[in-house]
Amino acid sequence: MEPQELLKRMKTKKAPTVVDVRTIFEFRKGHIPGVVHAPTWKILLKLARLPSDRDTEMVVTCELGPRAQIAKGLLNLYGYRNVVLLAGQMAGWRRAGLPQEK
Repeated sequence: MEPQELLKRMKTKKAPTVVDVRTIFEFRKGHIPGVVHAPTWKILLKLARLPSDRDTEMVVTCELGPRAQIAKGLLNLYGYRNVVLLAGQMAGWRRAGLPQEK
């Protein structure tokens, strides 16, 4: 999903769940408002607090892409059927000047 599309959708009642899989250190430097922080290792060990509905639309992001790819694969393996990646990841979100929280 493109960053501008995600931002637009976040302002509606049908916003997808955004899952940030970066480390706590990266997350604290700035993240998309309202995201679920679920580092890849927590998803792997099934310790992440994720939606119970496996049909929930989710957008996964990391800093540059590799961890998000792994997390998406794990989520698919665990039965989540509606998972996409954020185009450009967090680096792209920041380059576009889109809102962040700390």
